[in-house]
Amino acid sequence: MAHTNTARETLIDLLHGVERFNTEVFPQNRALFASLAESQSPDTLFIACADSRVNPSMITQTRPGDLFVLRNIGNIVPAYGEMLGGVSSAIEYAVSALKVSHIIVCGHSNCGAMKALLDPEASNLSKMPTVASWLRNAEAARAVLEATDAGPATVRSLSEQNVQLQIAHLRTHPAVAAGLARGTLTLQGWFYDIASGEVVVLDEASRTFIHVDEAIAKLRAQQADSATA
Repeated sequence: MAHTNTARETLIDLLHGVERFNTEVFPQNRALFASLAESQSPDTLFIACADSRVNPSMITQTRPGDLFVLRNIGNIVPAYGEMLGGVSSAIEYAVSALKVSHIIVCGHSNCGAMKALLDPEASNLSKMPTVASWLRNAEAARAVLEATDAGPATVRSLSEQNVQLQIAHLRTHPAVAAGLARGTLTLQGWFYDIASGEVVVLDEASRTFIHVDEAIAKLRAQQADSATA
């Protein structure tokens, strides 16, 4: 009974949140929501883990309508044709219909999916066959890490390797490949550390993660080069 009461209180808290949104937040942003009422035009598809501690809009300081968010266990993107479904259709819709300019794959610290890949038994993965099947789409990240990492594999190192793998999987999707060929689409990998709040960005040339200020500087330099070309 105690558990039932606690669960009921949680639901009541959520409904109180809706009340505050209706009476305080929405009125203060009425013009924004009016502009979004009939259509959306986000510039970025943000692929993140479903982990409750990861909040894409808070991390990026964006407003409703700015991000087209796709979340799942382990921020995974199956290679095209492997598992046609929600992830593939969301990517296709974002690129082909919404015409997003950027796709970001964001991994994070202390990721349960990556823990399960490293130690299936401790994570009771055998009792979650659907999750186990889904995580096969990240298996290559663990294989690469085991073959190349000089030290012991960690959740963070696997999470970072997984981001690189999912970026590679994205390139197999026809809509993404076409956008990259036209030069209308860019891909970027991020890693978010929950404890520190730090986000680092994948530099594909060096296959390492760099600080945000360095990533911004590189983009500014590319922007300047294209302006003078």
